[in-house]
Amino acid sequence: MATITELKSALRETLEARGVLGQLKARVRAEVFSALDDPNTPRPPLSHDNLLINELIREYLEFNKYRYTASVLTAESGQPEVPLDREFLAKELNVAEDSSARSVPLLYGLFHHFLSSKEEHKGQIFLKGSATVTSQEPHGHRDAES
Repeated sequence: MATITELKSALRETLEARGVLGQLKARVRAEVFSALDDPNTPRPPLSHDNLLINELIREYLEFNKYRYTASVLTAESGQPEVPLDREFLAKELNVAEDSSARSVPLLYGLFHHFLSSKEEHKGQIFLKGSATVTSQEPHGHRDAES
C-alpha cells in the first residue's frame, strides 16, 4: 500500500503532466484574493495612463492564458471588466499596426520596437517622467498617509 507521501507525489506529478497544477494554484490564489477583497473599500480613481497600462498588461496576460492573474489585475486595479477596444488602445498610444501585428498583444509590438531601435539610439532610449505619475504616486494615486 502506498504512503500518503507517495500519493501526494503521484498526484502532483499527474497534475503537472496534465498542465493543471499551475492553473489550480492560480485559481486558489484568485479565490482567496476575491474572498479577502472588500468591495465596499473605496478605490482611488483609475488614471488614464494606468487604464492604458493595465489594458496592455491584461491583453498580454489573456493572450498567454494567464486568465486568473488577469482577473486579479482587473479586480484589484478597478479596470473595467470589458476590455478596451484594441483599435482605441493603439490610437491612444499613437501606434500603427499591420495585419500581422494584430495577432499578438500590443505589448509585444512595443517591446520589439524598443529592442529593434537600440542601434538607432546608441543602445539606450531616453525616458522622461510622466506628467500624471510622480515618484510619490507610484500607482497614479497618493497613499492614504500622504
